[in-house]
Amino acid sequence: MLSLIEIIVSLLILIGTFFTFSGSLGIVRFPDIFNRLHAATKAATLGVAGVLLGAFIFLVFDIGIISGKLILGIFFVLITAPISAHMISRAAYNSGVELTEETRHDQLEKDQPS
Repeated sequence: MLSLIEIIVSLLILIGTFFTFSGSLGIVRFPDIFNRLHAATKAATLGVAGVLLGAFIFLVFDIGIISGKLILGIFFVLITAPISAHMISRAAYNSGVELTEETRHDQLEKDQPS
């Protein structure tokens, strides 16, 4: 019979894998760079955090090792991925990358100099 820790670790890794897979589908299916960055950033952040957290819990409870590298990995992914996606999308917008036709409202349009 599986212990509760093994079930939690399995669920975290499966959830992380699901988010990573859905992010890769979003990269393929979404129409423009802004939507693709959104899919890649949100899904990859949650996916990597889920897998690393599952690995951390496994190491702590099954093997007895507290891995600071996994915690730092989770922390850096949660901090750097959204910021880098924001900067990439802002640079794409400022360099003139077109929005898709389905875009209804451009919030950055009022911030741009005429």
